[in-house]
Formats: sequence, C-alpha cells, structure tokens
Amino acid sequence: MLEGLSLREKIGQLIMPRILGDFAPEGSDSFEQITRYVDEAEIGGVIVSVGTPLDVATKLNVLQRRSRLPLLVAADLETGAGFRMRGAVYLPNGTELGGASQFPSLMALGATGDPSLAYEMGRVTAQEARAVGIHVPFAPVLDVNNNPENPVINVRSFGEDPELVGRMGACLVRGIQDHGAIATGKHFPGHGDTDTDSHLALPIIRVSQERLETVELRPFRAAMAAGMQAVMTAHIALPGMTESRELPATLSWNVLTGLLRGRMGFDGLVFTDAMNMDAIDRMFGIDEDTIRAIEAGADVILIPPDPPAAVRAIERAVASGRIAESRIDDSVRRVLSAKARMGLHLDRSVDLEDVHRQVGIESNTRVAREIAERSLTLFRNEGDLLPLAGTRSANVLSVTYRRRSDLLAGSTFNQTLRGTYPRLRTAEIGSNTTDEEYQRLTQRARGSDLVVVSLYITEVSSDGEVAGTPELMEFIRGVSRSDRPNVLISFGNPYLLNEFPEVRSYMAAWSGAAVSQDAAARALVGDLAIQGRSPAQISADHGIGAGLQIAGPTFFQAARLCE
Repeated sequence: MLEGLSLREKIGQLIMPRILGDFAPEGSDSFEQITRYVDEAEIGGVIVSVGTPLDVATKLNVLQRRSRLPLLVAADLETGAGFRMRGAVYLPNGTELGGASQFPSLMALGATGDPSLAYEMGRVTAQEARAVGIHVPFAPVLDVNNNPENPVINVRSFGEDPELVGRMGACLVRGIQDHGAIATGKHFPGHGDTDTDSHLALPIIRVSQERLETVELRPFRAAMAAGMQAVMTAHIALPGMTESRELPATLSWNVLTGLLRGRMGFDGLVFTDAMNMDAIDRMFGIDEDTIRAIEAGADVILIPPDPPAAVRAIERAVASGRIAESRIDDSVRRVLSAKARMGLHLDRSVDLEDVHRQVGIESNTRVAREIAERSLTLFRNEGDLLPLAGTRSANVLSVTYRRRSDLLAGSTFNQTLRGTYPRLRTAEIGSNTTDEEYQRLTQRARGSDLVVVSLYITEVSSDGEVAGTPELMEFIRGVSRSDRPNVLISFGNPYLLNEFPEVRSYMAAWSGAAVSQDAAARALVGDLAIQGRSPAQISADHGIGAGLQIAGPTFFQAARLCE
C-alpha cells in the first residue's frame, strides 16, 4: 500500500486531528470540518474526545466508511474508556446518562500495590475501546511523580517510586495489548519532576543523564520490555540533552531519535503530545513546529492547530529537500503496520449492537470497584475516630468542595453515606462561595455531631477554581480546631494533607470516580477495610508505604496475575 501512495497521501497518514465524540448531524459545522479533513487532507487517523459510547462508535463508523484508507483511532483513556465516555448529565433534572467503565486514578492503582489489577484495568480498557472503534488508548502514564508541586501529572501517575511505576505500567501495557489495542506510554522521556503545566508554558527539567536513567526512563524501559508498541512525547525541555536550552523534547532529534530510537532501541509508533498546547504552539509557529517534530523522529502529529496546513508544511519541506521522502516512508510504514495489526484492512467498523454487551458491563465495573476499595489510604486517625459508630440518629454534615463543572462530585458519596445516616445534611461549596456562606456553614458545622469534608481537587495550582481558595482552607482549619469530630477526604490531590496539620482524620481516595466515592463512604462506617499504602511521599511524616490499616469485610479479588 505504501508504494501506491502519493507524497501528499503519505503525509496525510501522519496527521491526527481531534474530534468530539458527540452527535453531529450531517451538515453541521463540526461534521463538515472533520469530513473535509478526511476527504481533502486524507488524514491517517483521529483522536476522539468526549461523548457517549454509542455516539462515538456511530461517528467513527461514518468516518471509517468515508475514508479511502482505514483510520487509526486514538483517545486519552488514562483511567479506562470512562475517562472520555462517562459522566454525561442531563441538566434539566440532573439525570446521569451512564457510559463506559470509569476507573480510579493511576495513583489509586499504585496504592493497591497489585500489578494484577493493572493488567485487569488494561484488559477492560482495551475491550471497551475496541468495542467503540478506538485502537490506541493513550495509556499508561509512565511519568514518575516525584515533585509534589506537579500541576499536570499528580494522581495521573502510579506514584513516586520508579520501580513501582515500571511494574504497574508494564502490566497495564500487557493487559491492553493482550486484548487487541495499542498501549502508548507517556510522556517521554518523563514529565513528573516539574512545577509547570505544559498546557500553559514550557516546563524545564534540569536533571543529569544518570538521574534520567535511574528515575524517568526506568518505567519506559520496563514497558518497552513488556512489548509496548507506542510512545507519546513530552513538551518539556531538558537542558544538556536537547539541542538548545528551551527546545521541547517533542522537537529534539537527540531525544526522539538519539535516545528513544537509538540507545533504547524503540521501533514502535511515536506520537507527539498535542501540538496545540502552549508549551509548543508558540515556539516556532505552526509550520516549523510540525516540520521539526518530523525531523526529530515523530511519526504522528497529534492535534495540529490546522491539519491541512500541517500537511502542506511537511510537503514543502520534502520538496525543498529539507526532509527526505524516505524519512516520511519510515513513519508511514509504522502507521500502516499498526493498522494492519488492528485488522483494519479486513474490517474497519464496529457492530453498534455489540457496544451494550461490551462497554460498562458489571464484570468490568467490578474491577474498577476493587481498585477503589483496595486503594483507600488512611494517613491520620486521631482518637481512633474511624470506623465511625454509624449511629442512625446522628446529625452528620457532609461538605463537598468541587469545581462548578464537576456535577457528579459528591453525589455517590452522599447517597451511600445516607444509607447509614438518614439525617445526613449536605452542602456544596466552590471557588465562588462567599464569606457569608462560609460563616453560615461554620455555624452548621458547630451544631453537627460529625463533619465530613470532601475535596474534589485534582491538581496543584494557584487558580482558586482548581486548588481551593483561602476561605476554604480557613474553613477546614476552623472545623479541625473545633470540638466536633471531623474527617477530611481527598478525592484527588493527596498532597493537600500538608495544608491541614490540625485535621484529625485524613483519608485519600485518590479519585472522584463513582466507585471511589462509594468505597470511601462505606469505609468510613466500617463496611470496608482500609488497607491502601501510599505510592508517594505525601508529607514529611507520610512517606512511600504510609497508611494506617483498619480491618473490615473481604471483597472480590482479581484472579489474573501479571508477572
């Protein structure tokens, strides 16, 4: 097939724009735009974003039938297919519409310490992805989160220990690829040790080659030994390795070809990270960034700001002699080989009636539930407050801090907790909560038998919408200093423990997934054991392996082992 393609057609195979997985009727702007990419730029694939499983599958079938060559379809599925196809809510009455299986964060998986669960998560992710027409789950994240101030990785990582990250990552890779999808390790060569968000600016990581080998590269080597077939680059600068001080790894021949292809011997697909991110979009301009990524050794240009312009830029570079056509052929051959491994030359569409039999089914969500249950980590429990007595007449106040867009935060937790405490009172707060509202909430807390504060804060940021406001911090400190029993639960960033030295009970659920909310509520009242061990150093007093153990009922355990 490669020999029969024109230069323009070959270049098109290296371009992967993003599409929404929503319902887009024929004639709508979004539908017309993506069909132009398929018809005119003859793109090689797409990365699909949020939508329901059935809408995603239907749209991909339409595009596959329209494209002359089969499309390679990718999606960010870091916590399973539910990462992009779960959480839709019908706003008039708040009805949750359901979707694919949503797993807790990878750091929750790290807290279980069980590689067999990583394999099972990979299996479910691949099964559900392939059912809707996705071939490349952009997972696992292999970054070692050794910087607590990391604003972009955080709980997306398995943890801080390179050996644990490598072991878990290798098993997740096997789970994905044993079940028909292409695992993609990201973000090469390692995005963990930074305090800058690459969506907003260029992170600069200043580490020695020796340190890079022993920490950042170690998980990638483990995943490659497990057969990982793809890698995604990191928009980070590595002075001393990249050709210039502020050149992103995505544009560096030294990193992608010299290190990844050369010293590490990787011959799989190399995807750039999104080329519309500010860390790279402002470097040299759209055309030059695209050309430099290909020169560096990337195979697929992910989410170029203007896909047809990216095709034209590469075509001009070949015509001028700057890029050899044989270099284009190398990447196209990898893309076509990946499509052949997926069997797309034989059948490129999916059975829509099969989606309901494969996606979000009970046997899949059971695995997610076990990860959530076994990951719960108790860092502080003064006076043996937990497990709670569960007195049904108790006056319990549950306070949920969430982003305005996170409509499901706290819903499952409060529903489960209300099964024990019928008189449960709830309050929702966020970045726009006023001082007066906090004062009234403080009064309610003083009149309660127990106060539970749940934080759905997933990142480290100075932005109050994400990392919490000074008013929130003061409210929690006030509750902690009061004589009311109180529990603080992090459904996201676990490092918040450092902000509240007064809090009496602190538990990390690592994720706001529904299964994590349910597990946390059950654990509070002793219906579930608490046995997680921290995969990262959360504070000076709580290092790797920290976690108080509380006995409880046994639960389902995955049977498959990953050696």
